[in-house]
Amino acid sequence: MSHVVTESCCNDASCVYACPVNCIHPTPDEADYHTAEMLYIDPAACVDCGACVAACPVGAIKPHTELDDSRQVFLSVNAEFYREPRSRPLLAPFVPPLTVSTRHAPLRVAIVGSGPAGMYTAEELLTVADVRVDLFERLDAPYGLARFGVAPDHREVRKILRLFDRIRDDPRVRVLCGVEIGRDRTYADLAATYDAVVYAVGAVGRRLDIPGSASAGVASAPDFAAWYNGHPALKNRVFDLWHPRVVIIGNGNVALDVARILVTDPERLASTSISPYALDTLRRSGVEEVVVVGRRGPADAVYTLAELIGLQSNSEVDFVVAAEELAREQRPDARVELLRKVSARSEPSRGDRPRRIVLRHHLSPTRITHTGQISHVEFRRTGPTAAEQVESISAGLILTAIGHHGRSVAGLPFDHAAGVVPNEHGRVVDPAHRRIVTGTYVVGWIKRGPTGFIGTNKTCAQETVRALIDDYNAGKLTGAARELTV
Repeated sequence: MSHVVTESCCNDASCVYACPVNCIHPTPDEADYHTAEMLYIDPAACVDCGACVAACPVGAIKPHTELDDSRQVFLSVNAEFYREPRSRPLLAPFVPPLTVSTRHAPLRVAIVGSGPAGMYTAEELLTVADVRVDLFERLDAPYGLARFGVAPDHREVRKILRLFDRIRDDPRVRVLCGVEIGRDRTYADLAATYDAVVYAVGAVGRRLDIPGSASAGVASAPDFAAWYNGHPALKNRVFDLWHPRVVIIGNGNVALDVARILVTDPERLASTSISPYALDTLRRSGVEEVVVVGRRGPADAVYTLAELIGLQSNSEVDFVVAAEELAREQRPDARVELLRKVSARSEPSRGDRPRRIVLRHHLSPTRITHTGQISHVEFRRTGPTAAEQVESISAGLILTAIGHHGRSVAGLPFDHAAGVVPNEHGRVVDPAHRRIVTGTYVVGWIKRGPTGFIGTNKTCAQETVRALIDDYNAGKLTGAARELTV
């Protein structure tokens, strides 16, 4: 018997270091780790010890005998990763523990932002002796996208909140919610008070920049996801779901999550963490079809294979893919092969209220117009063989899911083109003077750009914290001058 990584993998690599036979890849030191959709267990090398199960914070790893029908496909998904042999070390690389030199007072660190990057940074700091960590969160509840971005029906992925709760409850940690740096406290306050300040402020959703995109009836898919997850800033937002069709522009995991929530039976969502007001709205929804539109082909789509597997396994909702658009894709890709199987078996919906998700590709939005309450998205067909064809799709609501971009942080240098704070291994760099900004660090999307998954922030945090501890031991951090009154 072997163990299998399934769809809720968060990529934090805790399982990698727990495995005694190094059969889980890619490891953080391998080139494909940062682009991998998930981690994979080698069925030929697994010794069935179960250490990975205990290490996984989201319950993504299962014995193969415990896979239900919808997850049987992950047997082949894991095995396929090892189809072509490659040289691998006997054991994962040893990561030496962090140590700090003796000081007369505890190491005090402020972390701005309590999303996954901030919480993993706190976890890594807690591995050293005599440390105090204050996390500043501008919202009234912590954990950022882990709380407000993960779909409520992704119960296993949301188990990551339990890990963050354990970090928050450590007596060496304070989580200070409702405190916004720049409004309630300044950059200078933190720099003068703590040995080091780590910024984990994430990124914001990109806005579609075409004629009509700022009109009523157009909204951000990340905002919609935050709304149904109970984001305090969006609880009074109104999303009118009266029309039978919603169009989502963009085809990443957020787009598929939102599409699934829109067509799922609300009574199935009632037992999840979905916000009560969103559940009430969905119970009154008239949405029957969600069209998810991507500018590029299916092999270039941003959604993961695991997300696609979960979507197509829902027997209560039709999943439709245009066969002619798939036919244009010649490159080998597991997602394309899955979509071809879906396309071959697609059947018309049955029942009094059919519900379906339609995937479209090779369509780039050019403008949005409105007729009364109905919006019309005009698309231009894309691709190397595309003619100058225009297609219009009407909907009552248009949601945009076109990625994220970092925003500047008061008092820090910023690369507007890349959407990141310039840094070297997490140390903030002032490009104007080509020097390190002593005691100031970044982690997560504001450090590396909006890439990776929840668990990718763990290795990102490890790099930043190691740089911070190295600076502390080298005497480069001057130490806290005073207590911050909160």
